[in-house]
Amino acid sequence: MVTTFHSTRSTTDSLTSKQAIRKGIADDGGLFVSDQLGETKVDIADLAGMSYQAMAQRVLGALLPDFTEEELAQCIAAAYGDQWADERITPVKPLGDDFVMELFNGPTSAFKDVALQILPRFMARTTPADGGANEKIMILTATSGDTGKAALAGFADAPGTAITVFYPQGKVSQVQELQMTTQTGSNVNVCAVEGNFDDAQSAVKRIFGDRELAARLAGDSHVVLSSANSINVGRLVPQVVYYFSAYAQLLERQIINVGDEVEFVVPTGNFGDILAGYYAKLLGLPVKHLVVASDKNNVLFDFLTTGTYNRNREFFQTISPSMDILISSNLERMLYYLSGKDTRLIAMLMNDLKQWGAYEVPDDLLARIRAIFGAGWADENQVRDMIADCWNEHHYVIDPHTACGYFVMKQMPRDPLTPRVLLATASPYKFPRVVNESLGLDASGTDFECMDALAAATGTVAPSALRGLETAAVRFKDVVTIDGMEHFVQSAAESL
Repeated sequence: MVTTFHSTRSTTDSLTSKQAIRKGIADDGGLFVSDQLGETKVDIADLAGMSYQAMAQRVLGALLPDFTEEELAQCIAAAYGDQWADERITPVKPLGDDFVMELFNGPTSAFKDVALQILPRFMARTTPADGGANEKIMILTATSGDTGKAALAGFADAPGTAITVFYPQGKVSQVQELQMTTQTGSNVNVCAVEGNFDDAQSAVKRIFGDRELAARLAGDSHVVLSSANSINVGRLVPQVVYYFSAYAQLLERQIINVGDEVEFVVPTGNFGDILAGYYAKLLGLPVKHLVVASDKNNVLFDFLTTGTYNRNREFFQTISPSMDILISSNLERMLYYLSGKDTRLIAMLMNDLKQWGAYEVPDDLLARIRAIFGAGWADENQVRDMIADCWNEHHYVIDPHTACGYFVMKQMPRDPLTPRVLLATASPYKFPRVVNESLGLDASGTDFECMDALAAATGTVAPSALRGLETAAVRFKDVVTIDGMEHFVQSAAESL
């Protein structure tokens, strides 16, 4: 069986997974999808006790069949080694009657590490479409806070690549900003943007679609652009693995038997984290429901309850900044599969979104979506209350994004026969001020003093990479307007 990838908006492309990963986004602005997804099922009968690495080999082998077994094994060994604080990579822990899966034990303390430790290894094993040996890939990424650092950490000094990251000025935490602006590496650039994440992400998508710029970069600098955002299929598929890992760990604890269904509650803004759960379901994992947890920017909640997606609304800067998103890119892939792979419908919906800022899906499509996806959201006060509640009830410290999920999970009726797993997306030490305020601890000093107060009060330990940022040298101080982003990219390419 040959697995090929094409755009969600047309079927003109026919790329291998290596080509799709290298390219990042389709020429028509759509996202790469494979019509063979789900034809090959992943065997779950013997998952209990399997290492994360062996599970990744099995799941990624089904999703990226043009990578050889040996190539995948090399990528997996390098990505999921001793840079992780827990050998299970994404450990599942009890949380009262429910469970929490920690996705933040990687080098940058956020779930993005799961994908961004392996994406550079995938990239290194792709080849230029025209065979130009001196062609370099420049990864171009807009970040709402966590993707930027995880991508920088993955691609810093990776041969044949460079990376440029844009983040919204003043709209990420102090720790998140320092993680990016202190990044070492000879092939990295970081720049703040005047605007919010949606502005920056839309501009990045425009830059990808600029044929003239692409020709200039290729001609002058031998550079092609690619993405490390979850619009890149190589960023999405590694996240499918941890859903299987959660299932395996529940099997191991004898919480479930093979074939029993599980529910997942997922804090998400760009829909990538939860879409990976849908991919896992298509591969045969017994997923009963996937529940979207949003913050006050609850565009996904409104869509999943009404069928109307409308980004013409007030943008809120919240204490869960990585989810402050109104244009949820990966929704497009889910709509593609649940519409019966209707590229014309997707192209029409995305055109409506671009032109009018809104679209409405047909009733039958909404019904199919709602059979799988649930939704809830938490406001600022609820997020703070939940951080306190989780500590008081379970002696477990959560970050503000995970707290959105915790709130939604507590609102849901419990089916005692269906275990629920909350995805914990970031270390609380990335947001120590908010966590301390929520727990009634001292939050008057710097973020680093907040970390120390949090550690002292809870008996937890700040990840050394985060605590060490206090003395790291800031390398990047550039700020550009949205219109200045393209020039910044061109300058970065010329300096390679």
